[in-house]
Amino acid sequence: MKKSSIWLEDINYIPNESLNKNIDVDVLIIGGGITGLSIAYHLKDENLKTCLIERNEIGQGVTARTTGKLTYLQETIYTKLNSEEKAKLYLESQIDAIKIVESIIAKNNIKCDYERILSYLFTEDEKYIHKIEQEKELLEKFGIRTKEVDQLPNNRKIKYGISVDKTAVFHPIKYLIGLKENIKDKIDIYENTKIIDIDEEDNYYICKTDKYIVKAKQIVIATHYPYFLLPFMMPFKCHLEKSYVAAFEHDNYHFSAINTNQPTISIRYHQDNQKSYQLYLNGSHNLAFKNNDDENFNNLLKDLKTEPDYIWSNKDLITNDFLPYIGKLKDNMYIATGYNTWGMTNGTIAGKVISDLIINKENKYQNLFDPKRSINVSKIINFSLDVVSNIKSFVGSKIIKNKSWYPDNVQFKQIDGEDVAIYIDENKKEHIVYQKCPHMKCNLLFNVEEKTWDCPCHGSRFDVDGNCIEGPSNYSITYKK
Repeated sequence: MKKSSIWLEDINYIPNESLNKNIDVDVLIIGGGITGLSIAYHLKDENLKTCLIERNEIGQGVTARTTGKLTYLQETIYTKLNSEEKAKLYLESQIDAIKIVESIIAKNNIKCDYERILSYLFTEDEKYIHKIEQEKELLEKFGIRTKEVDQLPNNRKIKYGISVDKTAVFHPIKYLIGLKENIKDKIDIYENTKIIDIDEEDNYYICKTDKYIVKAKQIVIATHYPYFLLPFMMPFKCHLEKSYVAAFEHDNYHFSAINTNQPTISIRYHQDNQKSYQLYLNGSHNLAFKNNDDENFNNLLKDLKTEPDYIWSNKDLITNDFLPYIGKLKDNMYIATGYNTWGMTNGTIAGKVISDLIINKENKYQNLFDPKRSINVSKIINFSLDVVSNIKSFVGSKIIKNKSWYPDNVQFKQIDGEDVAIYIDENKKEHIVYQKCPHMKCNLLFNVEEKTWDCPCHGSRFDVDGNCIEGPSNYSITYKK
């Protein structure tokens, strides 16, 4: 059993070089996931000097750990929005995103296992049937044809469900590699390069790496979680949700599905050149709670009743009004984040919205996703949850460093007055790191299954040697004697 995403298997990828000089550009895109590559794709034929910088390698962040669904049937999002006008517009954005991906794949002959399928929304608990019925009624009002079902195509019995067509699945990393190949002659791409600080000077943004400077007229923050606190105040606008995914060999079925109740269950199928797999997600939860990853993965395995070929975890930003933040943050600075577990469609539509804003073109979704949109009832209700979640994560990380579920090879010490954490591998080698996240000084948790140090507050991740592999932290935690 491999403790990594299936999307990273058998990918022969050669990364671009790191930034090796100071540069001046019209547009700097920070982040090489589906959002950043989509923005770059739409800007490639504009008369703009555009550069994309990725802290690791293209697609190695959240995009690599998604389930790779392209669907507008997203739990009960349309009734959650409490506004038919917003719900209809959001639905249109998700349908448009699927069409954009399909068009890009066809136009550029990208081989990424794209397949049109049916999507299902279901429940195995009678008390949630009415929620699906409400969603069904709203979808049909918007012109979407639905079909009622009492079992899924793989013969899984359910209490009630609906299906819709014109949705899809794909291989997200193969898609991003295809995007990169299409834009590489027109967009400068630097990998394994971190932007660690951004200043403003004479109507330019001065973006600093550890050695070089990118001077940009416009910048896009296309990272999963922005590293800065001000001016966006991200911790008060969202919370992080963590989920657990397995992939195992299975007969191939041509559908995807998600349920309405807890624990969240998500199903899809993937066919590669030789084998077919079922991807099964279970156990999503607020990152502030249920920090025992060993237990959480075990719950996933118990639900499967089979030994998977791959297991991994993922984190998603859940906004307090269930809509992404996509658009202008301030003059010549744009942001795209908070995709509420639907990153493949929202990252795609963000590519179109932000590229339109950069070239001063009106986009029908810009007000819906505006990061500075006004407060509403949903925000008021969920604001306290987000505040409590962030406080609990921070305080909880401080109270007990050595969690009860840690094995003996995870230790905490002080060396020369410094608080450090130690992981001892199977060869008895000690991997020593500083135990606090550089972002906002939360104490880190050890992920026993995936062998990473994870921040319970804002989601930064570090390998056993302290190298930062996922932000918002811009710094590693490697202990230096």
